[in-house]
Amino acid sequence: MGTLRRIKIGWRRYAIDAASHKGRINRLFCVWNWVLACDHRSGVYFQDGLRSSGSAHRQLFERLARFQNMAAASTHLVIADDHPLFRNALRQAVASVVSDAVVEEAGSFEDLTALLERDSEVDLILLDLTMPGISGFSGLIYLRAQYPAIPVVIVSASDDGATIRRSLDFGASGFIPKRFGVDALRDALVKVMAGDVWVPPDTDLSAPADPDVTKLRDRLVTLTPQQVRVLMMLSQGLLNKQIAYELGVSEATIKAHVSAILQKLGVESRTQAVIAAAKIAGSAWRQDAPTGK
Repeated sequence: MGTLRRIKIGWRRYAIDAASHKGRINRLFCVWNWVLACDHRSGVYFQDGLRSSGSAHRQLFERLARFQNMAAASTHLVIADDHPLFRNALRQAVASVVSDAVVEEAGSFEDLTALLERDSEVDLILLDLTMPGISGFSGLIYLRAQYPAIPVVIVSASDDGATIRRSLDFGASGFIPKRFGVDALRDALVKVMAGDVWVPPDTDLSAPADPDVTKLRDRLVTLTPQQVRVLMMLSQGLLNKQIAYELGVSEATIKAHVSAILQKLGVESRTQAVIAAAKIAGSAWRQDAPTGK
Protein backbone atom coordinates (compact mmCIF):
# COMPACT_ATOMS: atom_id res chain seq x y z
CA MET A 1 0.00 0.00 0.00
CA GLY A 2 1.46 3.36 -1.00
CA THR A 3 2.11 6.29 1.33
CA LEU A 4 -0.64 8.46 -0.11
CA ARG A 5 -3.17 5.66 0.26
CA ARG A 6 -2.24 5.19 3.90
CA ILE A 7 -2.50 8.93 4.46
CA LYS A 8 -6.04 8.89 3.05
CA ILE A 9 -7.07 6.04 5.32
CA GLY A 10 -5.40 7.27 8.49
CA TRP A 11 -5.83 11.02 8.65
CA ARG A 12 -9.30 10.82 10.23
CA ARG A 13 -7.98 8.78 13.15
CA TYR A 14 -5.45 11.47 13.95
CA ALA A 15 -7.99 14.25 13.47
CA ILE A 16 -10.26 12.61 16.05
CA ASP A 17 -7.42 11.91 18.49
CA ALA A 18 -6.15 15.45 18.19
CA ALA A 19 -9.59 16.97 18.62
CA SER A 20 -10.02 15.09 21.90
CA HIS A 21 -6.74 16.58 23.22
CA LYS A 22 -7.18 20.15 22.05
CA GLY A 23 -4.80 22.49 23.87
CA ARG A 24 -2.25 19.73 24.53
CA ILE A 25 -1.58 18.38 21.05
CA ASN A 26 -0.88 20.28 17.89
CA ARG A 27 -3.32 18.68 15.48
CA LEU A 28 -1.23 19.54 12.47
CA PHE A 29 1.93 17.88 13.80
CA CYS A 30 -0.17 14.92 14.90
CA VAL A 31 -1.14 14.28 11.27
CA TRP A 32 2.39 14.99 10.08
CA ASN A 33 3.93 12.53 12.52
CA TRP A 34 1.59 9.89 11.13
CA VAL A 35 2.88 10.68 7.65
CA LEU A 36 6.42 10.19 8.90
CA ALA A 37 5.49 6.80 10.32
CA CYS A 38 4.14 5.78 6.90
CA ASP A 39 7.25 6.99 5.07
CA HIS A 40 9.95 5.76 7.42
CA ARG A 41 11.29 3.25 4.89
CA SER A 42 12.16 6.01 2.43
CA GLY A 43 14.98 7.24 4.67
CA VAL A 44 13.47 10.73 4.92
CA TYR A 45 13.53 12.22 8.41
CA PHE A 46 12.33 15.49 9.89
CA GLN A 47 13.19 17.41 13.01
CA ASP A 48 10.28 18.76 15.04
CA GLY A 49 8.07 18.62 11.95
CA LEU A 50 9.70 21.77 10.57
CA ARG A 51 12.40 20.65 8.11
CA SER A 52 11.98 18.44 5.04
CA SER A 53 14.45 16.87 2.66
CA GLY A 54 12.80 18.27 -0.45
CA SER A 55 10.15 20.53 -1.88
CA ALA A 56 7.81 17.62 -2.64
CA HIS A 57 7.55 16.67 1.01
CA ARG A 58 7.18 20.30 2.03
CA GLN A 59 4.28 20.70 -0.42
CA LEU A 60 2.70 17.53 0.94
CA PHE A 61 3.05 18.90 4.47
CA GLU A 62 1.39 22.19 3.48
CA ARG A 63 -1.47 20.38 1.74
CA LEU A 64 -2.05 18.13 4.72
CA ALA A 65 -2.04 21.16 7.00
CA ARG A 66 -4.73 22.93 5.01
CA PHE A 67 -6.78 19.75 4.52
CA GLN A 68 -6.66 18.64 8.16
CA ASN A 69 -7.52 22.08 9.51
CA MET A 70 -10.41 22.39 7.06
CA ALA A 71 -11.71 18.93 7.98
CA ALA A 72 -11.54 19.56 11.71
CA ALA A 73 -13.28 22.91 11.35
CA SER A 74 -16.09 21.52 9.21
CA THR A 75 -16.98 18.31 11.06
CA HIS A 76 -20.77 18.32 10.75
CA LEU A 77 -23.03 15.74 12.37
CA VAL A 78 -26.80 15.34 12.56
CA ILE A 79 -28.59 13.52 15.38
CA ALA A 80 -32.03 12.32 14.25
CA ASP A 81 -34.05 11.05 17.21
CA ASP A 82 -37.42 12.02 18.66
CA HIS A 83 -36.28 11.84 22.30
CA PRO A 84 -34.63 15.11 23.46
CA LEU A 85 -32.89 13.47 26.43
CA PHE A 86 -31.22 10.89 24.23
CA ARG A 87 -30.27 13.52 21.65
CA ASN A 88 -28.54 15.38 24.48
CA ALA A 89 -26.66 12.24 25.55
CA LEU A 90 -25.49 11.70 21.98
CA ARG A 91 -24.45 15.33 21.72
CA GLN A 92 -22.29 14.93 24.83
CA ALA A 93 -20.71 11.80 23.40
CA VAL A 94 -19.95 13.58 20.12
CA ALA A 95 -18.49 16.60 21.94
CA SER A 96 -16.14 14.31 23.87
CA VAL A 97 -14.82 12.91 20.58
CA VAL A 98 -14.70 16.06 18.43
CA SER A 99 -15.06 19.09 20.66
CA ASP A 100 -15.47 21.62 17.85
CA ALA A 101 -17.96 19.60 15.77
CA VAL A 102 -21.10 21.26 14.48
CA VAL A 103 -24.00 19.14 15.74
CA GLU A 104 -27.57 19.64 14.53
CA GLU A 105 -30.66 17.83 15.75
CA ALA A 106 -33.85 16.59 14.10
CA GLY A 107 -36.84 15.30 16.04
CA SER A 108 -38.65 13.84 13.03
CA PHE A 109 -37.80 12.51 9.60
CA GLU A 110 -39.44 15.56 8.04
CA ASP A 111 -37.11 17.79 10.07
CA LEU A 112 -34.14 15.68 8.96
CA THR A 113 -34.95 15.86 5.25
CA ALA A 114 -35.59 19.61 5.49
CA LEU A 115 -32.23 20.06 7.21
CA LEU A 116 -30.41 18.06 4.54
CA GLU A 117 -32.15 19.95 1.75
CA ARG A 118 -30.78 23.17 3.23
CA ASP A 119 -27.28 21.79 3.74
CA SER A 120 -26.20 18.31 2.65
CA GLU A 121 -22.54 18.86 3.57
CA VAL A 122 -22.85 16.45 6.49
CA ASP A 123 -20.12 14.06 7.69
CA LEU A 124 -22.33 11.67 9.65
CA ILE A 125 -25.99 11.04 10.48
CA LEU A 126 -26.97 9.26 13.70
CA LEU A 127 -30.42 7.86 12.94
CA ASP A 128 -33.06 6.27 15.14
CA LEU A 129 -35.09 3.56 13.41
CA THR A 130 -38.32 4.61 15.12
CA MET A 131 -39.25 8.27 14.91
CA PRO A 132 -42.11 10.31 13.42
CA GLY A 133 -42.17 10.04 9.63
CA ILE A 134 -40.36 6.71 9.26
CA SER A 135 -41.00 3.10 10.14
CA GLY A 136 -38.68 0.15 10.04
CA PHE A 137 -35.75 0.73 7.72
CA SER A 138 -37.57 3.09 5.38
CA GLY A 139 -35.66 6.17 6.56
CA LEU A 140 -32.30 4.45 6.16
CA ILE A 141 -33.22 3.24 2.67
CA TYR A 142 -34.26 6.74 1.66
CA LEU A 143 -31.09 8.36 3.01
CA ARG A 144 -28.81 5.85 1.29
CA ALA A 145 -30.63 6.50 -2.00
CA GLN A 146 -30.86 10.28 -1.75
CA TYR A 147 -27.53 11.00 0.00
CA PRO A 148 -25.23 8.03 -0.74
CA ALA A 149 -22.10 9.97 0.23
CA ILE A 150 -23.26 10.59 3.82
CA PRO A 151 -22.52 7.77 6.28
CA VAL A 152 -25.50 6.77 8.41
CA VAL A 153 -25.15 5.03 11.77
CA ILE A 154 -28.23 3.51 13.37
CA VAL A 155 -28.80 4.27 17.04
CA SER A 156 -31.73 2.18 18.23
CA ALA A 157 -33.30 0.43 21.19
CA SER A 158 -34.04 -2.56 18.92
CA ASP A 159 -30.63 -4.19 18.91
CA ASP A 160 -31.26 -7.84 18.14
CA GLY A 161 -28.95 -9.57 15.67
CA ALA A 162 -31.49 -9.57 12.84
CA THR A 163 -32.07 -5.80 13.13
CA ILE A 164 -28.35 -5.07 13.22
CA ARG A 165 -27.67 -7.29 10.23
CA ARG A 166 -30.53 -5.77 8.22
CA SER A 167 -29.25 -2.28 9.02
CA LEU A 168 -25.85 -3.15 7.59
CA ASP A 169 -27.49 -4.79 4.57
CA PHE A 170 -29.30 -1.54 3.81
CA GLY A 171 -26.08 0.46 3.95
CA ALA A 172 -25.63 1.59 7.55
CA SER A 173 -22.04 2.33 8.57
CA GLY A 174 -22.61 0.97 12.04
CA PHE A 175 -25.14 0.18 14.75
CA ILE A 176 -25.04 1.60 18.28
CA PRO A 177 -27.60 0.26 20.83
CA LYS A 178 -29.35 2.89 22.93
CA ARG A 179 -28.75 0.79 26.04
CA PHE A 180 -25.10 1.84 25.97
CA GLY A 181 -23.91 4.50 28.39
CA VAL A 182 -22.23 7.73 27.33
CA ASP A 183 -18.73 6.24 27.64
CA ALA A 184 -19.62 3.32 25.39
CA LEU A 185 -21.32 5.69 22.93
CA ARG A 186 -18.15 7.75 22.80
CA ASP A 187 -15.98 4.71 22.13
CA ALA A 188 -18.33 3.58 19.36
CA LEU A 189 -18.32 7.03 17.78
CA VAL A 190 -14.51 7.07 17.77
CA LYS A 191 -14.54 3.90 15.66
CA VAL A 192 -17.29 5.10 13.33
CA MET A 193 -15.75 8.52 12.75
CA ALA A 194 -12.44 6.83 12.01
CA GLY A 195 -14.13 5.14 9.07
CA ASP A 196 -14.75 1.74 10.66
CA VAL A 197 -18.04 -0.18 10.61
CA TRP A 198 -18.97 -0.67 14.26
CA VAL A 199 -21.47 -3.08 15.82
CA PRO A 200 -21.71 -4.36 19.41
CA PRO A 201 -18.90 -6.87 20.06
CA ASP A 202 -21.38 -9.57 21.11
CA THR A 203 -23.31 -9.42 17.81
CA ASP A 204 -23.40 -12.63 15.77
CA LEU A 205 -23.56 -11.82 12.05
CA SER A 206 -22.56 -15.27 10.87
CA ALA A 207 -26.08 -16.69 10.41
CA PRO A 208 -26.97 -17.15 6.71
CA ALA A 209 -29.48 -14.72 5.23
CA ASP A 210 -32.86 -15.82 3.93
CA PRO A 211 -32.41 -15.96 0.12
CA ASP A 212 -36.00 -14.81 -0.54
CA VAL A 213 -35.58 -11.82 1.76
CA THR A 214 -32.23 -11.02 0.14
CA LYS A 215 -33.84 -11.06 -3.31
CA LEU A 216 -36.61 -8.72 -2.18
CA ARG A 217 -34.10 -6.45 -0.47
CA ASP A 218 -32.10 -6.15 -3.67
CA ARG A 219 -35.27 -5.08 -5.45
CA LEU A 220 -36.15 -2.53 -2.82
CA VAL A 221 -32.80 -0.75 -3.03
CA THR A 222 -33.39 -0.12 -6.76
CA LEU A 223 -36.14 2.39 -5.91
CA THR A 224 -35.33 6.04 -6.43
CA PRO A 225 -35.49 8.37 -3.39
CA GLN A 226 -38.86 9.72 -4.52
CA GLN A 227 -40.22 6.21 -5.02
CA VAL A 228 -39.10 5.32 -1.49
CA ARG A 229 -41.01 8.33 -0.17
CA VAL A 230 -44.10 7.29 -2.13
CA LEU A 231 -43.88 3.74 -0.78
CA MET A 232 -43.52 5.09 2.75
CA MET A 233 -46.68 7.14 2.28
CA LEU A 234 -48.53 4.21 0.73
CA SER A 235 -47.64 2.28 3.87
CA GLN A 236 -49.23 5.03 5.94
CA GLY A 237 -52.50 4.54 4.07
CA LEU A 238 -52.40 7.72 1.96
CA LEU A 239 -54.17 7.94 -1.39
CA ASN A 240 -52.45 9.12 -4.58
CA LYS A 241 -53.94 12.59 -4.35
CA GLN A 242 -52.83 12.93 -0.72
CA ILE A 243 -49.30 11.84 -1.58
CA ALA A 244 -49.25 14.26 -4.52
CA TYR A 245 -50.25 17.09 -2.20
CA GLU A 246 -47.61 16.18 0.39
CA LEU A 247 -44.83 15.97 -2.20
CA GLY A 248 -45.98 18.94 -4.26
CA VAL A 249 -46.34 17.05 -7.52
CA SER A 250 -49.21 16.02 -9.77
CA GLU A 251 -51.34 12.96 -9.16
CA ALA A 252 -50.24 11.64 -12.55
CA THR A 253 -46.64 11.71 -11.32
CA ILE A 254 -47.60 9.67 -8.26
CA LYS A 255 -49.40 7.13 -10.43
CA ALA A 256 -46.23 6.77 -12.51
CA HIS A 257 -44.18 6.26 -9.34
CA VAL A 258 -46.62 3.62 -8.07
CA SER A 259 -46.44 1.74 -11.36
CA ALA A 260 -42.62 1.82 -11.24
CA ILE A 261 -42.66 0.60 -7.63
CA LEU A 262 -44.89 -2.35 -8.48
CA GLN A 263 -42.67 -3.29 -11.41
CA LYS A 264 -39.42 -3.05 -9.45
CA LEU A 265 -40.76 -5.05 -6.51
CA GLY A 266 -42.34 -7.65 -8.79
CA VAL A 267 -45.84 -7.28 -7.33
CA GLU A 268 -49.24 -6.49 -8.80
CA SER A 269 -50.95 -4.21 -6.28
CA ARG A 270 -50.28 -1.44 -3.82
CA THR A 271 -51.13 -3.71 -0.91
CA GLN A 272 -48.65 -6.35 -2.10
CA ALA A 273 -45.99 -3.64 -2.40
CA VAL A 274 -46.51 -2.57 1.21
CA ILE A 275 -46.48 -6.19 2.41
CA ALA A 276 -43.23 -6.79 0.54
CA ALA A 277 -41.71 -3.66 2.02
CA ALA A 278 -42.75 -4.76 5.51
CA LYS A 279 -41.23 -8.18 4.96
CA ILE A 280 -37.81 -6.94 3.93
CA ALA A 281 -37.58 -3.58 5.68
CA GLY A 282 -39.01 -4.52 9.05
CA SER A 283 -42.44 -5.24 10.43
CA ALA A 284 -42.68 -1.64 11.65
CA TRP A 285 -43.19 -0.62 8.02
CA ARG A 286 -46.97 -0.65 8.39
CA GLN A 287 -49.24 -2.72 6.21
CA ASP A 288 -52.36 -0.62 6.00
CA ALA A 289 -52.19 0.67 2.43
CA PRO A 290 -55.61 1.20 0.83
CA THR A 291 -56.53 -0.57 -2.34
CA GLY A 292 -58.09 2.54 -3.79
CA LYS A 293 -56.39 5.23 -5.84
